Amino acid sequence: MPWSEEDFPLLVAGNSEEMTAHLGGPESAEALAARHRRYLALDEGGDAGGRMFRITAAPPGTAHRPAGAIGFWLSEWQGRQVWESGWHVLPALHGHGIATSAARLVAARAQAAGGPRTLHAFPSPTHAASNGVCRKAGFTLAGEARVEYPKGTWVACNDWRIDLDTDG
Repeated sequence: MPWSEEDFPLLVAGNSEEMTAHLGGPESAEALAARHRRYLALDEGGDAGGRMFRITAAPPGTAHRPAGAIGFWLSEWQGRQVWESGWHVLPALHGHGIATSAARLVAARAQAAGGPRTLHAFPSPTHAASNGVCRKAGFTLAGEARVEYPKGTWVACNDWRIDLDTDG
């Protein structure tokens, strides 16, 4: 589902110590509000600048409910423009393949959007779950790197990528 004004509580729910341990810790209320505005702004230009989505899931025997967020956006990487992706799934829904399924869908959406022909994800080398999502969703590990996140802080990451000129 496309990101909407009503999805701000998902950012709040994902802003816990547990969920942000590999991202430098929880964000301030102001930073969350700014992130929400950036997510909403992605939809203003259609897929040309990327998109953010609410992940919904229906574990066996339950109704669909918000499960997290995923998206893709334009980013500068090693001197060229690429698509970048990131996601989070709420802890109660970990381990069900939700993030992997969402990452595959986002890769297909980025491929259809045109623009850059690679999609990257930059999880921490110590974040086993996100690295597993990348591997299972069809990303290829290009190697270790350093990225600036948040602004002013350089952190180690793995550079996972999908070549969007192929089917996977």
